[in-house]
Amino acid sequence: MPVPPWLEQLLNTAFFSVCRTHADAARSECNMYCLDCNDKSFCFYCRSSKHKDHQVIQIRRSSYHDVVRVSEIQKVLDISGVQTYVINSARVLFLNERPQPKTTGKGVSHICEICGRSLLDPFRFCSLGCKLVGIKRNGNASFTLEAKNEEEMERRGVISTSRERRIISSSREEEELREGSQQDIYPPTPPPPPSSARRRKGIPHRAPFGS
Repeated sequence: MPVPPWLEQLLNTAFFSVCRTHADAARSECNMYCLDCNDKSFCFYCRSSKHKDHQVIQIRRSSYHDVVRVSEIQKVLDISGVQTYVINSARVLFLNERPQPKTTGKGVSHICEICGRSLLDPFRFCSLGCKLVGIKRNGNASFTLEAKNEEEMERRGVISTSRERRIISSSREEEELREGSQQDIYPPTPPPPPSSARRRKGIPHRAPFGS
């Protein structure tokens, strides 16, 4: 399937309202979305209590428009063709088309194929929403990560033999990261000193010479 079942619901979800359950808490804005539940936005405290082991992404704001960090969304979507931006030292992309005046003219080199918005770089779409429209309209793009990875591997002549191998590799990486974090928190106990170091010999004293 080129479009995951949760994407359209995500793009139509309203974020940054106050959570009714945790309205008095400091982090009560609903800026998270669960890809497993595919239901509605929720806050930081709802995630801890109801979505602890689920796949969750956090939505952020830039000039009153919803964005998501590339480092999060690229784990679940093929975002190729979508314009990205660096905001507050993090690379992000917009969820939907921004209802702002579109720039057209001789000085515009790159524009979104769907909404005509000017782009900074040679990308096809200005947002995930526009890429979704492009997929439905033309069918020459995809959000599926596996298809992208297989195409790259075929182009390089390296094809994975099975999905299990990728799962095992991912599990090993998670285990290594977990072990690494534990080592940072609990530094290893230094080894005991050698036995020879514990037995300190006294300074030898010679017998006095006879007169």
